[in-house]
Amino acid sequence: MNAADLHTLTGAYVLDALEPAERIAVERHLADCSSCAQEVQEFSETATRLGLAVAAPPSAALRDQVMRRIATVRQEPPRAVRGAHSARVRPRWRPPSNWALAACLAGAVALGGVAVAQYERAEDARQQAQRARIANDAVGAVLAAADARVTTAPLRGGAVGTVVVSAARNQAVFAASGLPAPPSGKVYQLWYNDGGGRMRPAGLMDPGTPATATLLEGPVDTASGMGVTVEPAGGSPQPTSAPVALLGFPSA
Repeated sequence: MNAADLHTLTGAYVLDALEPAERIAVERHLADCSSCAQEVQEFSETATRLGLAVAAPPSAALRDQVMRRIATVRQEPPRAVRGAHSARVRPRWRPPSNWALAACLAGAVALGGVAVAQYERAEDARQQAQRARIANDAVGAVLAAADARVTTAPLRGGAVGTVVVSAARNQAVFAASGLPAPPSGKVYQLWYNDGGGRMRPAGLMDPGTPATATLLEGPVDTASGMGVTVEPAGGSPQPTSAPVALLGFPSA
């Protein structure tokens, strides 16, 4: 599926009318296409307004009755009109039965719920894509800085760690190759080494993709290096385990 096809699937994505493989492809596309992400948001808001406009909370008794009758009541066939002048005969309009109205009401309520769920899902995808884009831009800015300095060192278990520091931006980026996923319920936490055994929290690595380059949170300031430890999910204010990595920052 090419990018041109993905541009045309935003409406079907909002209405949850895609196959699983197509949905995955569209969600990946939204991370890189701001116009499609904006279109998904606008479609989702419109669908939500349409659903909420007709939504009404039915009573529990009405819902039970509707569900029972749907399975047992046969739909009326269209009336056949005989005679040479049948084309000129208009069928008489009959008001819908209470059961038909109830079924329509139940469908409207269900549609409203689906619209709200789709809007929330699309909004989550848009926010995730926006956060990923901001993080990638920040990492790229450090790597592309004119004063960027790189240090590479072996880590525990044969992994290799690389840290890039930009003094002008006062930021650092860390990446590891061959670092295994952390144990269940644990995360890799980054630290600034401020000297004298003082370790300053610098954010968490993505447990699902530990090889991804990560921007250390906070300014480098006077830190002389960085470390990585295994911590409980959510991180710790101070290291609680021996470091799996200790790297000194490169000199200017």
